[in-house]
Amino acid sequence: MKGFATRAVYGDSKGKDPYGALRMPVYDGVAFAHEDSASLAQTFAGRKPAYVYTRLANPTVQDFEQRLQSLSGGLAVLALSSGMAAISNTIMTLAEAGTNIVTTKKLFGNTLSLLTKTFEPWGLSVRYVSMLDLCALDRAIDEGTRAVFLESMSNPQLEVADCAKIAAITAKHGVPLVVDNTLLTPYLFDSKKAGVNIEVLSTTKYISGGATSVGGAIIDNGNFDWRCSPKLAGGAERFGSMAFMATLRQEVFRNFGACLAPHNAYLQSLGLETLSLRVDRSCDNALVLARFLAEHPQVAAVNYPGLPEAGSHAVARQQFGARFGGLLTFDLADEEDCHAFMDSLRIIRRATNLNDNKSLILHPWSTIYAEYRPEERLAAGVRPTMLRLSVGIEDGDDLSEDLERGFNHHA
Repeated sequence: MKGFATRAVYGDSKGKDPYGALRMPVYDGVAFAHEDSASLAQTFAGRKPAYVYTRLANPTVQDFEQRLQSLSGGLAVLALSSGMAAISNTIMTLAEAGTNIVTTKKLFGNTLSLLTKTFEPWGLSVRYVSMLDLCALDRAIDEGTRAVFLESMSNPQLEVADCAKIAAITAKHGVPLVVDNTLLTPYLFDSKKAGVNIEVLSTTKYISGGATSVGGAIIDNGNFDWRCSPKLAGGAERFGSMAFMATLRQEVFRNFGACLAPHNAYLQSLGLETLSLRVDRSCDNALVLARFLAEHPQVAAVNYPGLPEAGSHAVARQQFGARFGGLLTFDLADEEDCHAFMDSLRIIRRATNLNDNKSLILHPWSTIYAEYRPEERLAAGVRPTMLRLSVGIEDGDDLSEDLERGFNHHA
């Protein structure tokens, strides 16, 4: 099976349901019995592949992981309870107090808060550079750097950095490149092909199939020599290419307990089956609405990488092809206009999420970045005049009419 949609439907599960179910059932139990004590001991020692406790591994969750691994082409996948759990577990596996990671301020607000308000007080240094300035990135990496982290398309700034060029720099320094690919998923962006080493996802978004469940995932693309990582070099001697994933599963993930619930894994496996269909529709709608907004006299600016005039268009087309995701932003005259516009909409919902089947609108300045001072919000590329629109799979004409209703109502 070569096609993405075919693989998404049939998966690549290594286990079979004993009753021949076409879809892996929900194994909602906690503990798994063994025939004898020797079997249980061997499983705990890692010498026998079996289940003992759902927090560590579960058949329904593993089926979802194997499906995602097949679609991404990665070496190994770990499913977690949320996208934030995926990011935090990755960083804790790669770095330790006294070291640093290099990133950018063009990040989702909660990710930025994790780095500045959680990890920095625990002794991790965070260095911020523009991922569009490759020379600055090169200079920021030193012997204490444990990872470079960015988003394949930043939320909500929609900045697109050249991941292949960044990967060449991180490879030269022997540092893993970690990319949050939530806005694009493996369907739109093949992170392994671009040289990314670790991909993290909030599977709550596109993958869940319409905001059905919260989840996250970490994909090890299998293209980094973990002997180069001071923290994982010892694990590389024992586990080879699986050093990162083995350390993650056996230490950080196990100890922090951010496991994905089996029922959520079941829902997200269902979501994978229709991922390409929903993404295509969302991208088509987003491009139509971006063009509509770009021509509207009440719109001060529109940012969508699919527009030829967008600053990120060239690199986005090079990396992602003809699809540019389902998220766009646009600016109105002032913050008051933004709130009046939002309150006039009837179809598009005022809600915080991305890539729901429904279109959702948000004012980032007063919501997901509200904890930051005005100067910090501006430094992150967030303005009081900006609205973020996550475009769903509704009929495009209905969405355009709803936007026009917002303009007419508060004109």
